[in-house]
Amino acid sequence: MIFVDACLKKDTPYTPVWMMRQAGRYLPEYMQVRKQAGDFLSLCKDYKKASEVTLQPIDILGVDAAILFSDILVVPLEMGMELEFVKGEGPIFKSPIKNIQDLQALDEEKAVKNLSYVYDTIKLTREKLDKNKALIGFLGAPWTLATYMTEGQGSKTYAISKKMLYQNPELMHKILEKTTNALIGYTKTQIKSGVNAIQIFDSWASALEESAFFEFSWNYIIKIVDAIKSEFPHIPIIVFPKGISGYLDKIDGNFDVFGVDWSTPIELAKEKLGHKYVLQGNMEPTRLYSKQAIDEGIDKILNVMQNKHHIFNLGHGILPDVPVENAKYFIKQVQEKSKR
Repeated sequence: MIFVDACLKKDTPYTPVWMMRQAGRYLPEYMQVRKQAGDFLSLCKDYKKASEVTLQPIDILGVDAAILFSDILVVPLEMGMELEFVKGEGPIFKSPIKNIQDLQALDEEKAVKNLSYVYDTIKLTREKLDKNKALIGFLGAPWTLATYMTEGQGSKTYAISKKMLYQNPELMHKILEKTTNALIGYTKTQIKSGVNAIQIFDSWASALEESAFFEFSWNYIIKIVDAIKSEFPHIPIIVFPKGISGYLDKIDGNFDVFGVDWSTPIELAKEKLGHKYVLQGNMEPTRLYSKQAIDEGIDKILNVMQNKHHIFNLGHGILPDVPVENAKYFIKQVQEKSKR
């Protein structure tokens, strides 16, 4: 598998490429399946349909890896939190965690068992996926999940979660510990079900100042990494903490690939981390609106990364109104231009 080889610093015939949110709303085929499913959460829980949309970008775009179709918030959902996806507002937890009693009502072991629809999606997808194509499993980092679990929804200021972090750090650590335990069991079962690599998304890493990031986010990511690597040393792990370019000097751990978001200059990531890790990324997603911008973005990144191990990706998820033709063009151009 070219993608797995690249994660493990093996030579590859070209730079492998995939996209975050590649199974999603920009594809008419995805919208058709989602319509049949009824709503987003129903689609996540229907393993046959979830597998179908996981495979769509492989067939339509020719990417080098499929990423499991699911959502980071299925973990707190199955721990016992009531989750709803509201049109125009996104995911909402009706009763966010406010105190230790709310947290004690959640069950991490039950969550690992209840996520069987995800494991079924993985098994079916791995069965249907070309053996040369990798299947990436994923999870949300504990801090990112904790923000949703305490705020009740997405936030621009993170005022509730950060207020708890500074006023009641003990409770925040307990939320993070419980969530981390659930995520370790969940990730190990994803691997047993057939994924070939794991990506940890810390979408809200940039909400934290440096000391808080390492205490309340990074430490828990590394706990998960170490737990996975102790049992599955051969499985590549990608970490993607978004928006922390100022903290790269202190990044360290037993993972394989560091995902670079588009706000971090690729030259900086290469200088700070390119000697230790394979870098993944980091083309600005809105370049996909223009073929000329796509070519310029690809050329620049390939030029910077030519003597280092690299996986091509966007610096965040593909946007819903990107033309499919441009997404296909992007994938093909990366594969052609990077041929060795």
